[in-house]
Amino acid sequence: MAQRSRKIAIAIHGGAGTLMKGMMTPEKEVEYKNALQKALDAGYQAIQSGKSSVDATELAVRILEDSTLFNAGKGSVFTADGTHEMDAAIMEGTTLNAGAVALVNGIKNPISLARDVMEKSDHVLLAADGAMEFALKMGYEFEDPEYFYDEFRYQQWQEIRDTDQFQLDHSTKKDSKFGTVGAVACDQQGTIAAATSTGGMTNKRYGRIGDSPLIGSGNYANNNTCAVSCTGSGEYFIRAVVAYDVSCLMEFKGLELEQAAFEVVHHRMVRIGGDGGLIAVDKYGNLTMPFNTEGMYRAAKDSDGLSQLSIYKD
Repeated sequence: MAQRSRKIAIAIHGGAGTLMKGMMTPEKEVEYKNALQKALDAGYQAIQSGKSSVDATELAVRILEDSTLFNAGKGSVFTADGTHEMDAAIMEGTTLNAGAVALVNGIKNPISLARDVMEKSDHVLLAADGAMEFALKMGYEFEDPEYFYDEFRYQQWQEIRDTDQFQLDHSTKKDSKFGTVGAVACDQQGTIAAATSTGGMTNKRYGRIGDSPLIGSGNYANNNTCAVSCTGSGEYFIRAVVAYDVSCLMEFKGLELEQAAFEVVHHRMVRIGGDGGLIAVDKYGNLTMPFNTEGMYRAAKDSDGLSQLSIYKD
């Protein structure tokens, strides 16, 4: 049985995919690890100082959004129109309150806008022009397109622009930047939360929305079970309702956190051809970070002494 004592804990991810040793320069690997460590430490210190799990997950994700290394916020990929369309969601496990935004642009930290949807509107998910109108009402300043411009992201788009192709950020084996970002945390009150943010797919069109802003698919938190943030092939995570499926196995099958997450990632997802991973925490502060790809940017820390930061398979 998993440990049953109150502890604080946080885990973060920066995407999963074809991450293999030797593909990345040592310097680039250090950059990724430093960025992950910065977000992890900030989130953990927030919980340690008495802040809520919602505060901690938002803060950790904001730091990852501010880095060009990850496909969220500043590092978001280009759409078919050469723009940036970002999605984000946040959820709190005690009340099941949640907020999400989709297809927003010019917003430096979409995760903060998602939190405002949760706390300052009567809605859960706002999209496109409506979400932008809400941001304006909330006093958000909009960044110029130059803020989101990244040369690597631009070249990535150039390879497939003017075609019907689109690609997940982690679908090619290059020294590149990978995927969605997210955080899960358990605070001193035993309240859990999850936050997820993404720039979606390179060359995406038709207003494509992935799993990240969809409660139950890419992001979910319930104090009776777990908080989950996902990364990977969004369409598969939507079809499999992955984040809620982990919770469901715990609630109705009685599985422990690690068992439930393993079953979903390594069996249920694989059966339908889905690749990716997730991070999850329960109200006891137990953490798990399974993935079925070559690697996943991930880090975790708890008050029992756990301190982990990894990119590749162990």
